[in-house]
Amino acid sequence: MTHDSLAYLCAAAALAGLIAYALLGGADFGGGVWDLLASGPRKGQQRYAIAHAMGPVWEANHVWLIFVIVTLFTCFPRGFSALCVGLFVPLHLTLLGIMLRGAAFIFRKFKAGPHGWGRVFGIASIISPVLLGASFGAVTAGGFHVSPMGVVTTGQDQLAPWLKPYSLGCGLLALSTCSYLAAVYLVVETRGELREDFRRRAIFAGTTTAALAAIVLVLAMKDAPWFVRQLLSLPAWPIVAIGLLLFGSSAIAVFRRYYVASCACAAGEVAILLLGWGMAHRQFLIYPDVGLIAAAAPSATLRFVLWSLPVGLVLVLPSMWLLFHTFKREHLD
Repeated sequence: MTHDSLAYLCAAAALAGLIAYALLGGADFGGGVWDLLASGPRKGQQRYAIAHAMGPVWEANHVWLIFVIVTLFTCFPRGFSALCVGLFVPLHLTLLGIMLRGAAFIFRKFKAGPHGWGRVFGIASIISPVLLGASFGAVTAGGFHVSPMGVVTTGQDQLAPWLKPYSLGCGLLALSTCSYLAAVYLVVETRGELREDFRRRAIFAGTTTAALAAIVLVLAMKDAPWFVRQLLSLPAWPIVAIGLLLFGSSAIAVFRRYYVASCACAAGEVAILLLGWGMAHRQFLIYPDVGLIAAAAPSATLRFVLWSLPVGLVLVLPSMWLLFHTFKREHLD
């Protein structure tokens, strides 16, 4: 197998890990948002439902983030180094948010309600996806440059790339998407009036996500025109079209109270759209200076990682299946 093929396979593995983290960890972030925004006569029940849904699995979901990080710094060390330098502030703030969120989720049990650790949990759940989305926007728009010697610069603009309108739009879109995922997941896991509470939140988050996606597309035409062209070219646009179709199907299912279908379509939508992004961004790890192939490690390293993946998956996937089967079976029966 050629070096290029090995590099693309490793990139595909990292993308698969990112999709898994978005579907599982992203919904956890969204659960924190709804915990912070719990309201009405059943706000205590809403918080309990969120904690009950997240409690058994929230920590395990971070295994996919760790997998993505390890794959990137092992298989694409030059690109990983540049990402860590160019996005030093947002990535470290994201990690701080994840740590605060984890601590708050535990400590909040000793003080119920929206104050104290409960508020920290909710705010951290907002900060982390916004910063991750903003980092994505900065990379996609070519917000920083990498010299052949590996020196990272952000150009003459005084505003950090991840604070520009397009990047912040991507951050808000990521937050809204996480909130939508959490709402449709919680619709499946609740019953009665509580289910209706989360159904209304799913409708609100879905509408917000659609509006933000349109705004981000307009901003991208100005700040990331190359990315828009890639999205509208083969092989990306058919994948993106399927993702949009799934989004529409999920929205219809929520309105018509087909709860399991809405959950499946929402998860499929996020997975397919991330796949479309990967196909559009396939030539670059960091646009425009760090190509995917140029940033790849030697073939021996890539081959070792690919041979190691099945061993790791044999250990991780059955464990994850058992965890979800044990704690989620009651909601799927």
